[in-house]
Amino acid sequence: MEKKDVLVLEDLLGSNKKIAASIRSKMVERGILGVNLLSSPGSGKTSLLERLAAAMKDTRRMAVIEGDLETERDAERIRAQGIPAWQITTSGACHLDAKMVGRVLADVPAELDFLFIENVGNLVCPAAYDLGESVRCVLLSAPEGDDKPKKYPEAFLSSHCLILTKADLLPYLPFDPERAAREALEINPKLQVFVTSAVTGQGIDDLVRYFDSALAALRSGHA
Repeated sequence: MEKKDVLVLEDLLGSNKKIAASIRSKMVERGILGVNLLSSPGSGKTSLLERLAAAMKDTRRMAVIEGDLETERDAERIRAQGIPAWQITTSGACHLDAKMVGRVLADVPAELDFLFIENVGNLVCPAAYDLGESVRCVLLSAPEGDDKPKKYPEAFLSSHCLILTKADLLPYLPFDPERAAREALEINPKLQVFVTSAVTGQGIDDLVRYFDSALAALRSGHA
C-alpha cells in the first residue's frame, strides 16, 4: 500500500472513531446497550435476531439496524417479529460505518434497552469500523468450518463475545466447536463463548442473560 493510501485510510478511520464515540456517548446517556453483530454472509445473524426477538420483545425494548449491500429483506423479517427495524443499504460497500449508523440513530426511539446492529456479512472490513456499540459479537456458523478464528483474527480480537451458530447442524458437519472456541480464545482470552441454534433455541437464554448483564453494567456505569 502506498503512503498516500495509508494516510487516507488513517484519516477515514480517525473520523469514524470520532463519530462512533459520539454515538456511544448518546446511547450510554439514554441507557441503551448497542450490540454490533459481525459475521460472514449466511452465518445466521438475522435468524439469531429473530430468536432473540421472540425471547426478549415482551419484557425488553429492542430495535435493530440492518446492514446489507441491497434490499430491505432482513429489516422486513425483523419487523415481522414486531420489532422496529431500519435498513441501511450500502450500495456495494462491504461494511457499515459510524456515519451511516448516525444518520439512522435520529429515528431510533430514545426509550430502548437494546439496539442491535446487524453488520454487512464480512469477517474482514467490519472489524475495522467502530459503530459506537458497547458490545461487539462475532458469529461463526457450523457450515463455515472451525478454522476461521486464526484466518480472520481481527474480527475475534476486537469482539467481546463469540456466538457459534447453527449448532443443530453439528451432528452432520466436521465442525469442532471446542477447536473453534479454543483458537478464538488464543486470539482473545476475554471472549465470552456461546453455542446457539436459532432452530432449536439452544443457547438463546444464556445469550439473553449475557446481554441483560451487559445492560445492567452499562447503566450502573461499569460497562
